[in-house]
Amino acid sequence: MKIVFISDIHGISKNLEHIDKKVSNADKLVVLGDLYLGGEDRVEVEKFLNKYKNKLICMKENCDSLSDIYKSSFLIIPDISLLLVDDLNIYITHGDKYNIYNNNNKLSNSILVYGHEHIPYIEKDSNMIYINVGSISKPRDDNKETYMIYENRSFTIYDIEENIIDKIEV
Repeated sequence: MKIVFISDIHGISKNLEHIDKKVSNADKLVVLGDLYLGGEDRVEVEKFLNKYKNKLICMKENCDSLSDIYKSSFLIIPDISLLLVDDLNIYITHGDKYNIYNNNNKLSNSILVYGHEHIPYIEKDSNMIYINVGSISKPRDDNKETYMIYENRSFTIYDIEENIIDKIEV
């Protein structure tokens, strides 16, 4: 299974054309929240997401409003969800409630994938792997725009220029 992960679009469509090429041959597109707020391209972002609504898993979080959920033609899931892929427990969330700093020992022997911080990284401790995919439109701390691809038990974070930022095989 091939899954493309993006986060923190914030209504900016400039890099979605690049992601479009990646999603066209993927099984799923996971969007980890913060879809529209702060951008001028809401209509273009919504068109992109609707194009893939049959492949889309979309999380809601701190910058997504209830009206975004009600008006949307695709499901937007609050809080946290679980993907069972290749015998892996992959939890997906936005990252403002569950992340490397706030797991509350509720999750173990799993992988937690999120955004929210706009900073890409992969960290592993004794029983968890934490993956922040960064932001596809508003990176922080001198990072470039990033996204992640999961395939064959491998998670790879790329910047928009196709450089590998971080990678882990499990």
